[in-house]
Amino acid sequence: MNSGSAVVLGVGATAGLGAALARRFAREGMRVIVSGRTPERLEAVATAIRRSGGAAETLVADATREADVIALFDRAAAGGDLELVVYNVGNNAMAPLLQTDADLFESLWRQNAFGGFLAGRESIRRMLPQQKGTLIFTGATASLRARPPFTAFAAAKAALRALAQGLAREFGPSGIHVAHVVIDGVIRGDFARSRFPDFFDSKGEDGLLEPDAIADVYWALHRQTKSAWTHELDLRPFKEPF
Repeated sequence: MNSGSAVVLGVGATAGLGAALARRFAREGMRVIVSGRTPERLEAVATAIRRSGGAAETLVADATREADVIALFDRAAAGGDLELVVYNVGNNAMAPLLQTDADLFESLWRQNAFGGFLAGRESIRRMLPQQKGTLIFTGATASLRARPPFTAFAAAKAALRALAQGLAREFGPSGIHVAHVVIDGVIRGDFARSRFPDFFDSKGEDGLLEPDAIADVYWALHRQTKSAWTHELDLRPFKEPF
């Protein structure tokens, strides 16, 4: 069992990746802080974890606000060693380039990239004295290639990937494991079900990524030994073309 702390930024519905990650880390004995912008959703996730015997706390925070992120990590570090952080924040929008205004482009960048910078910086500030810790960023197919009408989203996700690469190269030698996970497909959760119901239903059995299965992979990344670290991996259903 683990006695350290884990932070999951970007926790929404109980049927989502953020919640699945929080449950997985709590099951391993970690004190988990679930963070997002909706108090009711955070409390639902934390309550379910506590009922299962885990330790979970909530902290409402906007990952694009520096003061919120600093306060989040101050609280996490106050409870013991900060061992594991996942930046799972992100938003997507379908918008052809000429229909993409400056506010939308900047909003996608702030949620997907700037927030990742803030979380990464504050994580590493607290992990460096320990000379250990794991920092994982959730990426997407768009992290690797841009296709309309998701050009703005791809620009933001590619920036997050570059951030992860830079942090890994700078702080890996100090014992901090930085990883980037490319989610190449649709996650079975409330987000996709509500936004793309027909597409969601069309994928059929095993055609969507299961949140709990993804969470297992994130935990495996955290448990890797220093002699064989993975920086980047991609996950997709076996049906998904690539």
